[in-house]
Amino acid sequence: MSILMFMFRYLNKRAIIPTNWPVLGMIPGVLVNSHRVLDYMTEILIHTGGTFMWKGPWFAKMNILITSDPLECKNFTNYPKGDEFRKIFEILGDGIINSDGELWEIHRKVTMSLLKHPKYPSLLEEITWNKVENGLLPILDSICGQGVEVDLQEIFERFTFDTACKIILDHDPKSLSINFPYVACVKAFSHAEEALLQRHIAPRSFWKLQQLFRVGNEKKLSDAWKTIDDFLYTCLAQKQIEYTTMNCEQQEKDFLLLPTILREIKDKCGIFGDPSKLLRDTLLSLMLAGKDTVGSALSWFCYILAKNPNVEDKILEELYAHLGANVGERWNAKELREMIYLHGALCESLRLFPPVSLNHKSPSQPDILPSGHKVDQNTKIVLSYYSMGRMKSVWGEDCMEFKPERWIAKGGGIKHEPSYKFATFGAGPRSCLGKEMAFSQLKIVLAMIIYHYHIELVEGHCVLPMDSMILQMKDGLKVRLTKRKF
Repeated sequence: MSILMFMFRYLNKRAIIPTNWPVLGMIPGVLVNSHRVLDYMTEILIHTGGTFMWKGPWFAKMNILITSDPLECKNFTNYPKGDEFRKIFEILGDGIINSDGELWEIHRKVTMSLLKHPKYPSLLEEITWNKVENGLLPILDSICGQGVEVDLQEIFERFTFDTACKIILDHDPKSLSINFPYVACVKAFSHAEEALLQRHIAPRSFWKLQQLFRVGNEKKLSDAWKTIDDFLYTCLAQKQIEYTTMNCEQQEKDFLLLPTILREIKDKCGIFGDPSKLLRDTLLSLMLAGKDTVGSALSWFCYILAKNPNVEDKILEELYAHLGANVGERWNAKELREMIYLHGALCESLRLFPPVSLNHKSPSQPDILPSGHKVDQNTKIVLSYYSMGRMKSVWGEDCMEFKPERWIAKGGGIKHEPSYKFATFGAGPRSCLGKEMAFSQLKIVLAMIIYHYHIELVEGHCVLPMDSMILQMKDGLKVRLTKRKF
């Protein structure tokens, strides 16, 4: 076996395109590059013009068409989530991410009505500001005072977990506290996301065996599933008791998302099965969308900022120019929208490090993609958003440079790119409904951090993407913070 692995490793290092071995297909290439799957996939796509048919073992029926072409799969009605997607993401049940047809339409209408409620933006801003002022800044001040290094990724994981729980579940678990309490559910999300990426690239028979024997990533997923469910159902039970003593007038006055979701699920989704199970699926999908994606975006932006001090200086200049004497205080959505350079820097970071690294599709009817590839119901298509931001054919010769100016129009406003090119927030009917709210939350947190602290990477600390459905850092983001003097 060791001789075989040496041969696989030697031959796969010699060529970018993985060897299609008899019986095993291209699995050896994945094994050799298992520590860098996303970058390996990107190298192949750059070499092959953006689309590549990856051959799996002959017995596994898992050939995958991998693409970074922004025009691929544009025919949305022909690319539902489908049974294969739901099997991979079974932990999400019948939530909006997994559903198709009438159920998906109801989910989308319910979610849209919540996010477009006139009181929702102020709810989001209030919760974000409270957590920044009472959680994030005190902890970062304490770290500065001690002069120690800190893992910013872990802090952002806790921050977004607390804010997502407060917004969606009306419950603050207070994981972002000065003593860094152990909260099992925080890490459970990360463990689940690692296993979900493995399900994309490993034969189903492999992860089914892991399920059977409760080993590897499938054991992590199973344990994480139970931890998440225990947290959600416990929280729901407590809140439903609270809401029985709260009249409708009081709920409407306070505008709480959870009782609104409870009513909507009961009224509109009763025909689709057990309401309590559907409520769990709905809440988990919203948590996943609102927690880890924002945490990932915060981490990668701070990494980029530490590598580009000139960008940090320009953002500081913009903060002072637009906020003047109010800098460092709470500001509103209108003031956030005026920070063009900060917005451009955020878009540029999201282009290179999209929180959702890839998407999985299969056609319901035979189709021919713009690349000329023929696909049918048995074709698995993986769209790599991570690779898309690194393609010269999409973003030009300077695609690997971090240039916030890429997003600023000649007249000085924000330059908007089509969603098929900048697909971080999805495209078409399934595009992210919370895009603007995500930008607001990101700008509040990042502007406050940049105003108060200078970030430096710990010397020798290597930052690499973790192989996970949500783009996280393998070994965290180890930094040292310096308090700014005013």
